[in-house]
Parts: sequence; structure tokens; C-alpha cells
Amino acid sequence: MAKITAGVATSHVPLIGVGIDQGKCEEPYFQPIFAGYDWTKEWIAKPENRPDVVILVYNDHASAFGQEIIPTFAIGCAEEFTSADEGWGPRPVPKIKNHPDLAWHIAENLILDEFDMTIINEMDVDHGLTVPLSAIFGQPDAWPALIVPIMINVVTYPIASGDRCFRLGQSIKRAVERFPSDLNVQIWGTGGMSHQLQGPRAGLINQKWDQTFLDDLTADPERLRQIPHIEYLREAGSEGIELVMWLVMLGALTNPKELHRHYHVPASNTALGHIVLENGK
Repeated sequence: MAKITAGVATSHVPLIGVGIDQGKCEEPYFQPIFAGYDWTKEWIAKPENRPDVVILVYNDHASAFGQEIIPTFAIGCAEEFTSADEGWGPRPVPKIKNHPDLAWHIAENLILDEFDMTIINEMDVDHGLTVPLSAIFGQPDAWPALIVPIMINVVTYPIASGDRCFRLGQSIKRAVERFPSDLNVQIWGTGGMSHQLQGPRAGLINQKWDQTFLDDLTADPERLRQIPHIEYLREAGSEGIELVMWLVMLGALTNPKELHRHYHVPASNTALGHIVLENGK
């Protein structure tokens, strides 16, 4: 039986990819950003923690989807995916190798569990997916785990509620546990934390709100799943709504235990957050 053993959450700030791709990690501006991932890199390299599969929850930034098609929830089921050209060429990262059998199994189980997933068999993946992989796995010739991509719309309203995203995570957990092969599976939530890219409040960062959110991933998950959209917008900026993707991760865990936390401001114009949670029983 497959099992979700851990949850990992991290911001997917494009600047992280720039720092890695251009060899800037040790420069003074970048060093404190990347230092917070050192613990995770060592942890995930240990054989007992190394995932066979990562279910990676992210949002597309108009690379695969535009105003013509905006799925609320989508899952990639193809054999592999390549890095998208976001206007300055594709990132120099390995192809994303999927676990199609597990992806189709999850898709079927989610649909039968009343989540109407959009099935994606061809797409390019942008920084929302590749930056978290680079931050944690570095620059390998091939990613050391298979990746099942799950996309959440957080760009165009209406957006699914935090509670709906949490329940999606619960359904993913049930699906994984029904898969017959023995697999060490991790689920990663990406995006956030507080930031706003446009308008009069551009540059907004709310450290107190962010830290409380990090605390409540283990202290009060029920509060997090009930946060309304207006609170994300008011307290964490227009792009803070990305944090509902962390709730998909959280819903897939049971009594999680915090193993590591990293928080740094600013990373570009974003509050960077990162946390590793061990799945409980």
C-alpha cells in the first residue's frame, strides 16, 4: 500500500529559480534565502525520507491555461512534462517524470469522491512547479522522485475555498492509501506567503499573519480551513490566496508534526515561507 509520509510547503518565488540557474546562491542577497533549505536537502536525502513520488500542488501562471480554459482543479496524467517558456526561455531543469498509474488512480478516486478533476495529458509546467523542486533537490541531472502535478486555480475568481482545498487533500490521502504498490509518497503545497504584485498595496508583506499561519498548520488546522477569501486578500495581499494550496497538503496529513521551518523577507517582493511536516497516525 502506498502511504503519504510527509508534507512539504514552500513559496515558489521565481527569484529562487533565477538564483539557482544563474549561480547566485552564495551572493549576500540570496544566501539567507537558500540557507533555510539546507536542512530539508539533508533530510530528504536520507534513504528513509526519500520519496518515490511527490504529489506537487501548484498553480499555473498562464503558461498552460489562459482565459479560454480555467480548471478549478486539474491533474497531470501524462508520462512527462517539460519546463515552460515564461518569456525568457524555459528553465534549464530536467523533464518532469510522472507516475501515470498513480496519477490516473488518484484522478479516478477523486472524481468518484465528488471532485470533478480536469485531466491534463499535455502541458508545460512553469515556475510554480519547477522552483520548489529546485529549492529542495538542487540541480540534478534527473529529479530523484516521480512527480504527480496537481494544479489549483488561484488566479481567476471564483477560487475554491480553503475548506474545499483541505477536503481535496483528504480525498488525495484516501486515494493514495488505496493504491496497491508500496510507495513512499510526499505531498507538497506551494505558493505564498503574503505578497501583492500590483495596485496601491504592491509590495505588501504581513509577517505576523504569515507566522500565525505557519503556527496553525499544526496548532489549529481547523481555523486555517475556515479562513475566507477576503481575509487572504486583506491580510496577505492579492497573491496570498495561493496559500489555499498549502491546505491541500495539510488535508492529506494526519496529526502532522513540524520538523523544520524557514521564513525570510523579502524574497523579491514576497514573504518566503517553507515548512516540513511529518505525517502522524
